[in-house]
Amino acid sequence: MKTIARKLLHTRYRLNDLEKSVDFYKRVLGLQEVRRHKSPRGSELVFMKAPESEELIELCYFPSSGPVQVQPDLTHLAFEVDSLDEFGKHLASVGLKFSDGPTLKADGSGFAFIDAPEGYEIEIMQRSKQSGAGY
Repeated sequence: MKTIARKLLHTRYRLNDLEKSVDFYKRVLGLQEVRRHKSPRGSELVFMKAPESEELIELCYFPSSGPVQVQPDLTHLAFEVDSLDEFGKHLASVGLKFSDGPTLKADGSGFAFIDAPEGYEIEIMQRSKQSGAGY
């Protein structure tokens, strides 16, 4: 058997304010908190997941490593929604709006962006309504 990576398990995002980000991912994106614990080196960790995904997002608070400063266009997470229009209405109901977009294509697919509390970008994607079409 070859030694290869078989599966993506999680992606870590380090934060300045853990509880503010946990609230954002739950309230705005509807993610579920799977577990939380403190690592052996003292990081406070909260693992989140989208309802239809296996992969987790690890939110990490480790103040002794210094403040987090997210560069523009460094990285982003992408989530699928049924409707960008409906998601935009949800954002408005929680006092937020898209930071970019939505951009819709002729096939009905599209994308938009929102900003998470630490400045990480979140891409929101809508699949095409056409059979077999992508984003």
